[in-house]
Amino acid sequence: MKNGIIAIHKPEGISSARVVARVKKAIGVKKAGHTGTLDPFATGLLLCTVNKGTRISRFFLDGSKTYIARVCLGLETDTYDLTGKTVFTARKALMDALKKEDIKEAVKSFAGIQDQVPPAFSALKHEGQPLYKLARQGKKILKPPRQIEIFNIKVMNIELPYLDIEVFCSSGTYIRSLAFDIGQKLGVGAHLSKLCRTGSSAFKLEDAIELDAFEMLDKNAAQKRIIPLSDCLWFMPAIFVDKPIAQKIQYGQKLLRSETGTSLAKPDQPVRVLDGNNNLLAIIKLAQNRQEYNYCCVFLT
Repeated sequence: MKNGIIAIHKPEGISSARVVARVKKAIGVKKAGHTGTLDPFATGLLLCTVNKGTRISRFFLDGSKTYIARVCLGLETDTYDLTGKTVFTARKALMDALKKEDIKEAVKSFAGIQDQVPPAFSALKHEGQPLYKLARQGKKILKPPRQIEIFNIKVMNIELPYLDIEVFCSSGTYIRSLAFDIGQKLGVGAHLSKLCRTGSSAFKLEDAIELDAFEMLDKNAAQKRIIPLSDCLWFMPAIFVDKPIAQKIQYGQKLLRSETGTSLAKPDQPVRVLDGNNNLLAIIKLAQNRQEYNYCCVFLT
């Protein structure tokens, strides 16, 4: 059985956990997961990890994301999205006074490094309890602002009350909070009414397969959709090793920098270790002494 990642185009109205369960059943594997959740109402790229692929999830959780979002101006909800209860509706005079140039300037102002307050309805935890569960009990808890970065944000279309934007951002960015903040800046309130993730780390939505289409494949064809571990992490530097070094890795023995014959690694930078057949043997990091490597994951057993 292959190990790696399957890029799935998640449909609307289903949880990320349910998508994983269906993928797991379709290819008959015991272990599966994903590299970053999407809300049930959202669509788009969901990276499902399979077998040993679950061990590389952490290298994607901190990766950049790209979204296309529809923001509904003039109506604010308690969840900051279309699933919540309306808590504010802007007067018609305020909405009529909105100008497209002012909207574009407001959106543009959110580019860059900034502090963002996560929504009270989120999977973040407080004393072991998810915030959304506490919020549903009437206990809304706001976490301290977290630093995020929006690398690029642009307006795609404005047809009031709707505003379509594309956002390229760091991990941890809540597009619901961004929609709320845009509404606050414009003074009319807003909520997120539609969301599609189009990119995650080095993966793009156009490379994904629709969930229903994936389930219709026979098992052999479905397994061919698994992207091998080494290819999933192509953005990492790579070291190719011979059989004696591979055996040292297999037994968890100390791996010296001098044995790899490379100087490309920097301390704490993840590096792939591959054999001559491009199989991923391990992920390592150069120790602070720059003389040996520390193991992050070992796949050769």
